[in-house]
Parts: sequence; C-alpha cells; structure tokens
Amino acid sequence: MSEEWADQLDLLIRARAPILWIRSPEEERIATLLQRAAQRLGQRTLLRWDFVEGLQGLPNREGEATRNPMGALEAIESLPPDQAAILLLLDFHRYCDDPGIGRRLRNLSTSLRQKPRTLVITAPEWQVPRELEECLTILDLPLPNAGEIRSLLESIGQACGHPLNPGVLEQLTHCCSGLSEQRIRQVAARALARRGQLGEPDLAEVLEEKRQAIARSELLEYCPTEASPADIGGLEALKHWLEQRRLAFSDEAAAYGLPLPRGVLLVGPQGTGKSLTAKAIAHSWAMPLLRLDVGRLFAGLVGASEARTRDMIRRAEAMAPCVLWIDEIDKGFGGDSRSDGGTSQRVLASLLTWMAEKRSAVFVVATANGVESLPPELMRKGRFDEIFLLDLPDAAERRTILDLQLRRRRPDHRIPLDVVVDRTAGFSGAELEQTVVEAMHLAFAQHREFGEADLIAAASDLVPLSRTAREQLDALKQWASTGRARPASWLRPVTNPDAP
Repeated sequence: MSEEWADQLDLLIRARAPILWIRSPEEERIATLLQRAAQRLGQRTLLRWDFVEGLQGLPNREGEATRNPMGALEAIESLPPDQAAILLLLDFHRYCDDPGIGRRLRNLSTSLRQKPRTLVITAPEWQVPRELEECLTILDLPLPNAGEIRSLLESIGQACGHPLNPGVLEQLTHCCSGLSEQRIRQVAARALARRGQLGEPDLAEVLEEKRQAIARSELLEYCPTEASPADIGGLEALKHWLEQRRLAFSDEAAAYGLPLPRGVLLVGPQGTGKSLTAKAIAHSWAMPLLRLDVGRLFAGLVGASEARTRDMIRRAEAMAPCVLWIDEIDKGFGGDSRSDGGTSQRVLASLLTWMAEKRSAVFVVATANGVESLPPELMRKGRFDEIFLLDLPDAAERRTILDLQLRRRRPDHRIPLDVVVDRTAGFSGAELEQTVVEAMHLAFAQHREFGEADLIAAASDLVPLSRTAREQLDALKQWASTGRARPASWLRPVTNPDAP
C-alpha cells in the first residue's frame, strides 16, 4: 500500500474520525491494512464483525452478536473506557437503512469522538442514507500498486520454494497491474497447481484474468487488436503527431521534463478511420486497449452513475499504461441534461476533472462523428492534447486506401486505379473498402477474378455519405476552419467554404 494512503488512514484514526467507509470489495486486504494500522498506532485492538460469524478479536467474546447488527455496535460501546479499538464491520451497509441502527450510528458518531475508537464499514458501493452523510468519512482503497504486487509475488515464490528471478518478477509485476490482491492470489494458485511454481508462462494467464476482470466490471471492454498505423491509409499528420506522443511515455521524456500525454479527440464523418486509429495506437504503443461505451456509465439509482464513473477511472488507472477509447462520445454526452435530472452533467464533470488532473499513463482517445452536440467544456484546452479532424480522403489517400484493401486480399494485384480513384471522389475509407468487397462479389458470382471494371461498377452503385449527409459534413468543415481542429492529413488545410 502506498505510504500516502497509509498515512491518510492513520491520520483519520488519530483524528478520531468516528465512522470510516473504505470503498473497496477487498475485505481481507482491508483487514490486513487495518491490523498494520492498529500496530503502528500503539497496539489498538482490531475487532471484526460479520452477520454469520459475529464478533471476532476479543478472546472472551468470540462469536458474540451473531445475526445481530445492533449488538455489534453495543460491543464497541461496552469496552473499557481507556481501550483503543478499531471495529471492522463487514456488509454492515446493508443494515443502515434500519431506523434503529441509523440512530445508533449517529449517536456513536458523537460519543466516539471522545474515545480512541473507530468504526470501519467496508463496501464497494453504498447509497448512504442522507442522515448519515455527515457522520461518514469516505476513503477509497486503490488496487495494489507495483510495490505491493512485487512483494506479494516474491512471498508466493519463496513459499513454494522457487524464488522468481528479477526479470520474470518485473514482467509479472507489470502484467498484474490492475488486478486485486485476491485475483493475483488466484492466478498464482492455478500456476502452482499446474506447474508447482510461478514463471514466465503465467503471463498469458494473467492477461486472461485481466480481460475477465474488465469484463466483470461491465464498464470497460478489453479489446485485443492487431491493427497498426500501416493499416491506415493517409492521415500522415496524425500519424506523425502520435509517434511524437509515443516517445513521451519513455523514461527519457520524463527526465527531460515532459508531462505524460493526456489524449486526443478524433472528429470526422463515419468511416474515416477513427476507430481504426484508436486500435492502431494501442497496438503500436504495446498498450492494452480499453473501450468505454459511455452509455454503460448511466444507472437508474441516484448516485450510481457517478459511482460507476469512479470505478471506471479506478480500473483504467490501475491498467496504466493503457489506451482508453471513448467511442462516440458525442452520443453519450450530447443530450439534454434536464431530461435525466442532471446525471449526464455530473458524470461528464467527473470525467473532465479526471482528464484535466490525471497523472497516470492513461492515454484517452475519444471519437465523435459530429461536434454540434458536444459540450463546449469537453473541447477546452487541457482536456485533450489536440483535436484532429479526419476528413474524407483526397485522391492520393483514396489510391493508398484502395491499394491497401486490394493487397490485403490480393497481395500481387496489378489493377490500375486511376479511373477508380476518380470515380470514388467523396468516398470514406469504409466506403472504399466496401467498394472492393462489392467488386469481389460481382466477379465471384460469375466465377471469375475481379478487376478494374468490377471496381468501377461497384463504385457507381454505392451512394456515399458525402451525398446523403452533405449539410452535416459542410457544417463540420466550417467548424474546423475556425482553427478549432487540426487536419489529420498533410497539405490538407481546412478551409472555410464561405470564404472567397
């Protein structure tokens, strides 16, 4: 555990904060941390209560107050006046809606300030009754840091008689970042059952556990990707900018004084490569890609959406260094906040505050198809390092994209592309891919190889988005022409269509 968190816990206990809520599902880890705090603070007695086992920690009162939440509170009041104690209450938040227990907690919040005793309630989520809000102090327990993970793995390796060599230990430590202590122990237990020791072969097992941990959260999606910048046709200015930011994650950049990159907002019509760019960033930077569907943050209960946002941020930071891909952010925060009681505004405020103040190596890639519904505060400097406009490809980029799509399917193709490039003006990258696929369908139905004529015919039948949504695209270009976004392609300055 970081010294800062331990110091904060010690300070709250010494300051006689009567009731602490440690926000985490890791009960055993919390018990261990409280035991260490009790020893640091002058041998305080650590008591523990749960509904099934009752009171634990007093030799002559073991099992007392079983199935009796009120009895647990009476136990701490009945201790000798000069006895310093910490009472850990497991699952106790489930009983706090009872008027009697609520009243008893409020009374204790006053009386315990006069005694060296602290109540600690542990729960990952809790809708705190309003009358208890002033009695509680909330303390978030972060996931294990690198030092804790390294110590845990070292102890497991020594216990099984096969100490880890430094290189494998560093690999496993880095790989286990983002897992709870319990999950790390489970991975280690499987490795010991399978081979009798921890080692490099367990890296794949750890990655699978991380994917499952992300999946269980229902907030983030772990996206494996093989895409690379070479799979993106055009967008050379954006690629160059991203290569510079990749170097900023190095130790040399930190020694030089460069801050960690924050992220980038990619704006453009559908099919211009925004999602592919997010995937290529993660793959080329050798970082895990976490996809956030903003809609998953919103829940029906009051305060639940904000709790989900905090949980998402905690999980993303624990996986750092990583790429956090916020897909179609304009749809998530583009509605009228009055229709949801201001929940979307509060969630957005939490997200923006984190983006502006974060010190972790989480590179945020947000994508949006339009800007008319994006909140102005989202595009303010300090949220993202830069905003890029991914426009429809020009002739040279269309040739590159077509060649990429053809070589992916026919590595030795010799199809001339001059006419096809001319006939596909206004096509997006996705539409160019669909043109190639449609040409293959035409030829396959006639049991022959496809060629230039099939590509021209397929392009003639496809109606691009630039025709069906011309007004929206023009409005997007006009917005970018004011200098609010950088063009993602070289030699493609965004011009104002109304300028002479």
